[in-house]
Amino acid sequence: MSGVNEIRSTFLDYFAKHGHEVVPSSPLVPRNDPTLMFTNAGMVQFKNVFTGVEKRPYQRAATAQKCVRAGGKHNDLDNVGYTARHHTFFEMLGNFSFGDYFKPLAIELAWNLVTKEFGLSPEKLLVTVYADDEDAATLWRKIAGFSDDRIIRIGTSDNFWQMGDTGPCGPCSEIFIDQGPELWGGPPGSPEEDGDRFLEFWNLVFMQYEQIEPGNRVGLPRPSIDTGMGLERMAGILQGVKSNYDTDLFRSLIDAVAHQVGRAPEGKQTASYRVIADHLRASSFLVADGVLPSNEGRGYVLRRIMRRAMRHAQLLGSRDPMMYRLVPTLVREMGQAYPELVRAESLIAETLRLEETRFRRTLERGLSILDAETRDLSEGQSLSGETAFTLYDTYGFPLDLTQDALKSRGIAVDTDGFTAAMQRQRAAARAAWSGSGEAATETLWYGLRERTGATEFLGYDTEGAEAVVTALVRGGAEVEAIRAGEEGLLVVTQTPFYAESGGQVGDTGTITGPGLKVRVTATEKKLGDLFVHHVAVEEGSLTLDQPVELKVDHGRRSAIRSNHSATHLLHEALRQVLGDHVAQKGSLVAPERLRFDISHPKPIEAEELARVEEIANRVLLQNEPVVTKLMAVDDAIASGARALFGEKYGEEVRVVSMGQDAADDGRARTFSVELCGGTHVGRTGDIGVVTILGDSAVGAGVRRIEAMTGDAARRHLAGESRQLAAIAALLKAPVAEAPERLAALLDERRRMERELSDARRKLAMGGGTGGATDDGVREVAGTKLMARVVQGVEMRDLKSLADEGKKRLGSGIVAIVGVAPDGKAGLVVGVTEDLTGRFDAVALVRSGSERLGGKGGGGRRDMAQAGGPDGAAAEAALEAITAAVGAA
Repeated sequence: MSGVNEIRSTFLDYFAKHGHEVVPSSPLVPRNDPTLMFTNAGMVQFKNVFTGVEKRPYQRAATAQKCVRAGGKHNDLDNVGYTARHHTFFEMLGNFSFGDYFKPLAIELAWNLVTKEFGLSPEKLLVTVYADDEDAATLWRKIAGFSDDRIIRIGTSDNFWQMGDTGPCGPCSEIFIDQGPELWGGPPGSPEEDGDRFLEFWNLVFMQYEQIEPGNRVGLPRPSIDTGMGLERMAGILQGVKSNYDTDLFRSLIDAVAHQVGRAPEGKQTASYRVIADHLRASSFLVADGVLPSNEGRGYVLRRIMRRAMRHAQLLGSRDPMMYRLVPTLVREMGQAYPELVRAESLIAETLRLEETRFRRTLERGLSILDAETRDLSEGQSLSGETAFTLYDTYGFPLDLTQDALKSRGIAVDTDGFTAAMQRQRAAARAAWSGSGEAATETLWYGLRERTGATEFLGYDTEGAEAVVTALVRGGAEVEAIRAGEEGLLVVTQTPFYAESGGQVGDTGTITGPGLKVRVTATEKKLGDLFVHHVAVEEGSLTLDQPVELKVDHGRRSAIRSNHSATHLLHEALRQVLGDHVAQKGSLVAPERLRFDISHPKPIEAEELARVEEIANRVLLQNEPVVTKLMAVDDAIASGARALFGEKYGEEVRVVSMGQDAADDGRARTFSVELCGGTHVGRTGDIGVVTILGDSAVGAGVRRIEAMTGDAARRHLAGESRQLAAIAALLKAPVAEAPERLAALLDERRRMERELSDARRKLAMGGGTGGATDDGVREVAGTKLMARVVQGVEMRDLKSLADEGKKRLGSGIVAIVGVAPDGKAGLVVGVTEDLTGRFDAVALVRSGSERLGGKGGGGRRDMAQAGGPDGAAAEAALEAITAAVGAA
C-alpha cells in the first residue's frame, strides 16, 4: 500500500471506522474566510466551527483537502521544481474533533495509523511537542513508548498554532521520520534542522485555549483537534523516495511531459519537468473550481502559475502548446478522487491551450518591446526596473527572460527597481483583498441562525404565505421593532420570497397585517438557509413574534422565471453549437432580461447565435413540462445533470429538466438537465419566446450572452419590426428588399465620397498662394518649397496632398495647411528622400504649429503633421516654415 490514491483512501477509511464523518474537500476558493485568496489548509472549511459560530451535525471529521499555496502569505511558487517538497498544489489529509476527543485519542489514532496501517517503523519516528506541553510528552511516552530523547521540546511559534491575534489556539505536536544518515540534516531544533534527513509529515494541533488579547489566554470549555498530513510527503516515505517528484503520481505526469517533448527527464532540465507537473495540477484544479486566468486577483495568480509552466515547456524545446495535452493523464490519475476534474476536463484543456497560445505570442511581443526600450542603451548601462516590471506584469514577460535577452549586449537590469515595483504591486494586491471574499458573514447572522433556525422556503409552489417574525435588524444590530418610515432587515419562519443566489435576483413584494403595510425591496440569503428580507415600513410597525402575510410581486416573479428557464435552454443550445467546452461562468437572471457568461475563446459569429436562438425556441415550442427532482448530489451528477463549477452543493440538490432532443442513435433524450435552486416556469411554452440581443467579451476566454423572453422580447421584436418598416418606407422598397437596397445606397455613397475627395484634392492643388508661383512653388535658399493653404479638404487627406506635391517637385519640401469649416487647421510637411539629411519634417511642422496655436507635432523626417485652433494664421504658419527652410 504505497500508491497516492491508495494512501488517500486508507487514511479516510481509517478515520471513518473510528467515527469520523468523511467530508468532501471544499473548493480552492474559500467561502468562509475573506482573508484568504486560496484554501491553503484542511481546517479552512471548519474555521467557523472551531470558533463556535457554526455547528455541524457531526463532531468528528476527516478530509482530503485540496490546497494551493501560490499567493499572499503562503507562497511557494518560486521554489517549486527546485526542492524536493515544495508545491503550488498539494493535498492535506486531516482529522478533526469539534469538542469531542482531545490529546489522548488524537495521539493514539495517529500512532496506530502510521505504524499499523501505513507500517512505518517506530524506531525511525520521533516527535516534537511545545515546550510547556507536559501532557503531550507524557502521552507520547505512554502510547508510543518513546524515550525522552525522541520527544523534542520546541518553545517557539513553530509548535504553537494560532488562528490570529485573538481566537482559538493551542500547542502542536509534529511527527518526523528519520530518512537515514545518507541525507544531510539534523533533528528539529538543531542547527541542521533544515536538512532533508528528518522529515516532518504530520502536525497535530491541540486547540485548547482562546486568546482574548495579547497576554490574556483562557482555556476552551471544549478543546478540539485539527491535524494535517501531507499526502505527497507520506507517498514519498512509503514509496522509499527522497523527493515527492519521484512518487507514482508525479512520475506519471513527468513521463507524460517527457513523451510530449521527446526527451528523457534527466540532467540540468529536471526542474522544468517538475515545474510543469506541479503547475499542471494547480492550474487544472483552479479552473475546475471556477478560476480563469486574468490580470487581477485569483486569476492573476493562476496566470502566473500557467505561464511559469509554459515558459519551462518552451525551455524543453516544445514548439507548440503542450500543457493541454497533459490533462487526460492528470484526470486519469486524480479524477476518481476529485470528480470535478472529470466534469471540467474539456474546459481545463481549452483554457490551457488558449493561454499557452497567447503566451507564445506574448514572448514575441515582449522581445519586440524590449528591443524598442533598449535601442538607445549601450553596453554597461541598465534597463530600468520599472520597465522590466511592466514587461513582466503587463505582458507576462519573465524577468529571467529579460535578463537573458540583454546579456549578450552587456546590458543589465535594475533588479532592485524591479523588486521595488513588485513590492508595490503586492502591497496594492493585499490592500485590494482586504475585506474581500465570498460569503463573508458577520457573527450576528450565526447567532441569529442558531436561535431562529433555517427559513423554510415555500416559493417553488406558492407566491403567498403566512409567517411569524423571528428577527429584526437595523444598523447592524438586532432591534425589537421597525416603525413606519424606517428601513431594516426581516427574518420570518417561512417565506415565498426567493433569495438572490445562483445569478437569479431576489424577489420583491409586500408584507401586510392588521394596520401594517411593508414593502420588500430585495431578498438575500445568509449562511445558506437564512432568508433575509430588505424592508421599508410604510404603515404600522414590524415587531417580534408578529404574524404577517407575505406576497411576492407576481408579474416580476413570472418574468424572472421565464428568463431563468431560458438560461437553461440557451446553455445547452450553446454547447450544441459551440462545443462541450462551453460552461456557465456566471449569470444574471432579472425580470427585464437575462445575462449569461460562458467559457468560449473567441467571439460568437452571428450565424452561430442564430442557430442557438433557433434551437432554444424549437425546444420552447414543444411546451414540455419543466420537471424538478430532489436527488443526492452524486446521483444527480452521475445521471448526467450539469453542475456549475465552483458551486457548493448540499447533500441533496434540485435537478431541473426541460425539453426533448434526439440523441445520435435517434432515441429521444432530455434536452437540458441541470442542478439548480432557482424558480422556473411550469412548461417550456410559458417562456413565450427567446430572443438573443448579442454577445460581448467580459474577460479572457469568457463571452457574455444577453437575451430577453416573454413580453419584454415581444416588445423588443415589435419595436425592431416597426423600425425596419420605417427604414423600408424611406428606401421606397418592400421590407424583404430593404437590406439589398440599403447596401446599394451605401456603396453609391462611398463611391461618390471618393470622387468628391479626389475632386477636392485636385482643386486644392490647382490654385496658388500669395507671393508664390501659380502652383505655389518657390525656391528658398536653393531648395524648392511648395507652400499652400487649402479649403474644403478633409484633414485625413492632407498627407496624400503632400505625397502628390513631393512627386511633382521631385526634390523639395511640401507644406500644406488645411483650414476646416470650424476655423481649426491641420498642417502637413513632407520632405523628399534626398533632402531628409538636411531637413527634418518634424522640426519644420513644429515651427508652423506654434503659429496655429498648436503644441508640437510628430511623425518622421520625411513626413510630419500637426494642428492648431487658429486657422486664420495659416499664412503665418507657412511663412514660419519658409523662414525655417531658409535658415537651415
